[in-house]
Amino acid sequence: MPAWLSHIAPIVLLLVAVGIVVARMPKVDLGHSEAFKRRRVMNWLPLGLTYAFLYFGRYNLSAIVSELDKAQLLTKAQFNEIDGIGAWVYGVAFLINGPLTDRLGGRATILIAAGASSLLNVAMALAMRAANQDPSATAATLREQLLVLNAANMYFQSFGAVSIVKVNAPWFHVRERGVLGGLFGILISLGLYFAYDWSLLLAKFGFAAPFWGPAVVLALCVVMSAVYVRDTPSDAGFDDFDTGDATAGQVGTMPVREVITRMFSQRVIWLIVAIEFCSGFLRQAVMKQYRPFAKAVGADGSFVYQNWGMLLCVAGILGGVFAGFISDQVFQSRRGPVASVLYAGLLAGCAAAFVLLDGPMLGWSVVFMSLCVIGVHGMLSGTASMDFGGSKNAGIVTGVIDGFVYLGTGAQAFYYARALPTGTAAKTAAAWKVWPAAMLPVAVLGLALCATIWNARPQKGTSSGH
Repeated sequence: MPAWLSHIAPIVLLLVAVGIVVARMPKVDLGHSEAFKRRRVMNWLPLGLTYAFLYFGRYNLSAIVSELDKAQLLTKAQFNEIDGIGAWVYGVAFLINGPLTDRLGGRATILIAAGASSLLNVAMALAMRAANQDPSATAATLREQLLVLNAANMYFQSFGAVSIVKVNAPWFHVRERGVLGGLFGILISLGLYFAYDWSLLLAKFGFAAPFWGPAVVLALCVVMSAVYVRDTPSDAGFDDFDTGDATAGQVGTMPVREVITRMFSQRVIWLIVAIEFCSGFLRQAVMKQYRPFAKAVGADGSFVYQNWGMLLCVAGILGGVFAGFISDQVFQSRRGPVASVLYAGLLAGCAAAFVLLDGPMLGWSVVFMSLCVIGVHGMLSGTASMDFGGSKNAGIVTGVIDGFVYLGTGAQAFYYARALPTGTAAKTAAAWKVWPAAMLPVAVLGLALCATIWNARPQKGTSSGH
């Protein structure tokens, strides 16, 4: 079997299996016509693939940081600082980009996100090539360039989540959004697979290649989204319908200040953003710190290390399907119980990682944690934001909620930049106890917060189909 086929065949087979699982899930019949459902697939699929490939153009630096450290171009601590600043830019950018998405529409802003990220990945590829080719180029120069370029990339990337939620909200009734949240998690997982495994594969052709790849793919995504994606059913020739969410029946849009005031007058929103801060910390503590740990302690020959992106993809798909199914079919479209179940799994995974730090099962415990946290993220950022923000205010509400995810991401990056061992000490697994130890109290807090939104529901309007 050709090498490239051996890399892609498992993910293709997995996606086919998941497609069969999703197709066989009990359906929520709201009276949509077959023509509408076919057009809806042609709307969310290109949009979702664009969102997945935005991950390819965002996590590529994270994927090769161990190789850059080995080449003495970028240390783990320097990467965490770059990553922390980028994450906080991403989080704060939502205060601007959420309202812009509500004003311009998700179709326009997903095109902006993919186009700008493509160009910035080109710039990072050129910076990497210069660092490789010019002996006078220092690691400090590369660090400064990546600091600026990554921050700019993260600003435009922040349009991605709000765009996908903004577009999908008018196309899906609140009772259909649990499975949609699962699909959201699946798309994240697919993007992580490309980001981690394909970036590492491309790095064999030079450190610029992991940036050229996403640049080309994202440029193609701009064309695909421009052709197929539409903001509302009426833009595609179908009737708009009552989605049953928090803005059902609302005429026009509210001023940003009023939306935010109403949003934060709801106790459940405060709780969701606090939960998502914890999710951001835990998600990236697993995804971005495992490979540097394994490389440092000599576990880079393990199956989990070698197939990290694939396993994150598998975990995310399973987490997304599980979360979507139990939300709509077990918990009557409530998101709180799903988040609680998954956070209980996260806590168990944290405890296991602490105990198994120097054992061969450590990798599998963090894969399980990824399954849980991607499921939570899909439920809250990808689904609850639509429910409680409503289709008309989805950009602002999703922006604020996802912004807290990345504030949590930045917090873990800055913390671990200073707390993780370096040099000779990093070669001993025991020196990394601080890694899972920091995750344990965050998981406990997240679980406690999830329990408080167990029965939370949006105030819905009258549902209707067409």
